[in-house]
Amino acid sequence: MAKELWKGNEAIAEAAIRAGCRYFFGYPITPQNEIPEYFSRHLPEHGGCFLQAESEVAAINMVYGAAGAGARVMTSSSSPGISLKQEGISYLACAELPAVIVNMMRGGPGLGNIAPSQADYYQATRGGGNGDYRTVVLAPATIQEAAELTQEAFDIADFYRIPVMVAADGMIGQMMEAIEWHTPAPRALPPKDWATDGTKGERTHRVVTSLFIDAKDCAIQNRRLQEKYERIVEHEIRFEAFMSEDAEILFVAYGTTARIAHAAVLQLRRQGVKAGLFRPISLWPFPEAALRSLAQAAAVKAVVTVEMSMGQMIDDVRLAVDGAKPVRFVGAGGGTIPQPAELVREANAALGRHVA
Repeated sequence: MAKELWKGNEAIAEAAIRAGCRYFFGYPITPQNEIPEYFSRHLPEHGGCFLQAESEVAAINMVYGAAGAGARVMTSSSSPGISLKQEGISYLACAELPAVIVNMMRGGPGLGNIAPSQADYYQATRGGGNGDYRTVVLAPATIQEAAELTQEAFDIADFYRIPVMVAADGMIGQMMEAIEWHTPAPRALPPKDWATDGTKGERTHRVVTSLFIDAKDCAIQNRRLQEKYERIVEHEIRFEAFMSEDAEILFVAYGTTARIAHAAVLQLRRQGVKAGLFRPISLWPFPEAALRSLAQAAAVKAVVTVEMSMGQMIDDVRLAVDGAKPVRFVGAGGGTIPQPAELVREANAALGRHVA
């Protein structure tokens, strides 16, 4: 199959259309604007509906409506815009409605800037809105992976009736790479016999809600959600390990920082340092057991977490490592990006090596 040159944001939008997404509701914010722009041009060609809402709050509630009717629907934004959508995402999770949400993370906190960042990790993996809920969170490191994970996100959303977030950073959204288009592995998806798509006089009404006034009813729904999350943890964990079999220094990074850590691993190997990389692809569910197994290997002297933040994923890394090895950190906040040389220095420091 021939490769094509695609920009990250546009590849994500095209992947969604190929996955059957026919409704998109959003509001402009950099650095994800090419996603709604692409949808505005191409979704009508497929009989779909693109609508620029009056706000992020309106957009996520439109997503709720389309998802409730059984449609494949998506929204996208960047960090402050995702914050405004959190109430609606919590509603989607409680009502068990499938939807795909893309966050092209930018520097913060607050309005911040338009530079790439990974400082929304807490928000994405801990729910972000009110109540006990989770969203599946997928973190691509390449444009190829961004396209493939976006397509798969729709199937995961429909299979489990859950919001799925594709969490990338502005670098992934703005860069261009050659990719190949693939059809994702088919899933046996359940029928949407819960969708509020009109009775046509042939069946009883269906109700979609996140309102459970009675505490016992709300507790039952929370247990139902938790059982679903346990199934997701069992079946949907994704990760990649690179040169980790004999590693004495194990980097843990995702997205753009995983590409930087990959370069640092190769540089360290040329220096005679056995470095490896563990890359979570699913940020939730986090590949805790796999990371723990690698970190407990006798050869590993230290684990180094690398993030474009001041340290958020490091909490999950520490929980996974469970004190077996020291966990160190290299990070940069506010939209700045760690460099391979910083990772090399940290690795040598962890090993007690002085390198001029």
